[in-house]
Amino acid sequence: MELTLVDRRYRQAREIYGEFGIDTEKALSELEKFQLSIHCWQGDDVQGFEWQEISFGGSGLQVTGNYPGRARNAAELRQDLEKALSLIPGRHRVNLHSIYGEFDRPVERNEYEPAHFRGWLEWARSLNLKLDFNATCFGHPRAASGLTLSNPRKEIRKFWVEHVKCCRRIAAYFGRELKSYSIHNLWIPDGLKDIPSDRWLYREYLYLSLEEIFEQEFSSNLLKDSLESKLFGIGSEAFVVGSHEFYLAYALKKGKMVCLDLGHFHPTESVADKLSAILQVGQEILLHISRGIHWDSDHVVISNDDLDTLAEEIVNSPCPEKIHLALDYFDASMNRVGAWVLGARSVLRSLLRALLLPWEAIKQAELAGDSLTKLSWRQLSRDLPLGAVWDFYCLNHNTPPENLWLAEIKDYEDRVLSQR
Repeated sequence: MELTLVDRRYRQAREIYGEFGIDTEKALSELEKFQLSIHCWQGDDVQGFEWQEISFGGSGLQVTGNYPGRARNAAELRQDLEKALSLIPGRHRVNLHSIYGEFDRPVERNEYEPAHFRGWLEWARSLNLKLDFNATCFGHPRAASGLTLSNPRKEIRKFWVEHVKCCRRIAAYFGRELKSYSIHNLWIPDGLKDIPSDRWLYREYLYLSLEEIFEQEFSSNLLKDSLESKLFGIGSEAFVVGSHEFYLAYALKKGKMVCLDLGHFHPTESVADKLSAILQVGQEILLHISRGIHWDSDHVVISNDDLDTLAEEIVNSPCPEKIHLALDYFDASMNRVGAWVLGARSVLRSLLRALLLPWEAIKQAELAGDSLTKLSWRQLSRDLPLGAVWDFYCLNHNTPPENLWLAEIKDYEDRVLSQR
């Protein structure tokens, strides 16, 4: 597709949208403001670069597939991320798990230091990227029981408390060095496979662990804390200690963020519906955007009704800057770099679609009690030339339009991934 053709199609689309009172230039300007935090763990199937081999026993995680080309070290992972970012329009962030440090000797997780992530810092600085961070409370012998911060054994809880403290210091280090806050997200696999005898006890242990973790305070210019809940996991089907209600109450009390993962709720629940409810009284929200099929299966994000509805809630929020967007899925059954690109572009395209809806007409009809007109406007908007506007946005960011990025991924697979 030639640039002149994209430009011509965009001019036509701008006129068509204009007939319905929609300003495409304004929509593109608003889209520029959204940043996605691209999750590093898609690139190597959540293996990390520790001295020990990761085990998912008791962690509630499962990665399926064995597609060739998995990143085997930090250099390869950064190479893959660079390729993905070159195909995603806009300026975005990179999200690290703590197991992706670069260790020249065995280092326990309660001894992680900023020095272990200096390579990531220098790489981010060279590309003008910002970094987010996550403690890794799974895939470790001390997590084999499926209980970490809520473990009845004090020494186990202490180990994980110290690990999370280390991770918060590393996140603050990123924030200070890169002159932008780093979001530190905490998810733990804690729960029981079958009916618990004492829910209170486990949640009391978790509460006390969190109190110790957050004793050290950091400026919000350096570090923002978030807490991620889950409905259930593999091995925690009957009881999850860090439930949505637990973390929501704690976050509101302590001024922390809640992290809402699209796959961590009952399939009939709408995460989109939760945004306006929480932000009425909460400060900020972190979204982990994934696609669950039947359960929290972490499928690669594609455009669908759930994603479109989420995007509509985001762009209609009076404070979209308080909603932080991150990807969170891992699929080893396909080209991992392409999975990043497909997911990120799908999110951005859904945001653009939401920005290009005729909201004024829709809202006027709703307030007038005219549901037929409201729904008709939504239906009509499906036939408007969103693709032409999207391709124009992509090319303005020196990224390929929708029909060309896959060819670049296939070429990268032939030249780079297939050689691993």
